[in-house]
Amino acid sequence: MTEAPSLTGRLLVATPALSDPNFDRSVVLMLDHDREGALGVVLNRPTPVGVSEVLQPWAELAGEPGVVFQGGPVALDAALALAVVPRGGPLGWRRVHGSIGLVDLDAPPEVLAAEVGSLRVFAGYAGWGPDQLESELDEGAWYVVDSEPGDVSAPEPEGLWRAVLRRQHGTLALLATYPDDPSLN
Repeated sequence: MTEAPSLTGRLLVATPALSDPNFDRSVVLMLDHDREGALGVVLNRPTPVGVSEVLQPWAELAGEPGVVFQGGPVALDAALALAVVPRGGPLGWRRVHGSIGLVDLDAPPEVLAAEVGSLRVFAGYAGWGPDQLESELDEGAWYVVDSEPGDVSAPEPEGLWRAVLRRQHGTLALLATYPDDPSLN
């Protein structure tokens, strides 16, 4: 049996059939995926909490909107941050995929300030145990598509689900027009 390719760096886009309210119309950036399980953050769930309210030293580097995002239903009291770094790899930043990486929030922000293109802070994350994500994929709960660096810092994150689908080819692009409530059609 061959091992499935890692989804690290790719996007999981919730299908309209996904019934879990934690992931309704969500776009999840996969930060880690191997035989031990998977971990990602929901990119399109801004909260009303400003970064300045919880991580003041990082507020100046946060992109718009400058709020904390709900990264998923797991460990909501823990924060992690993603940043786009166009080139190199400064101290306090670990590449996940391409120019997207995790920021060490214990590092002094000024160490990264000159390198960071944009920073986004997440409370919590989405996690899956061994084979759990693969089961959800087999059930048709997620579309797996390529990520782009701009997905992490989308200025209008509420529209990311439609935007990501719209840039796909064929029938997947048509799903961007799927109504919020199909019963109203």
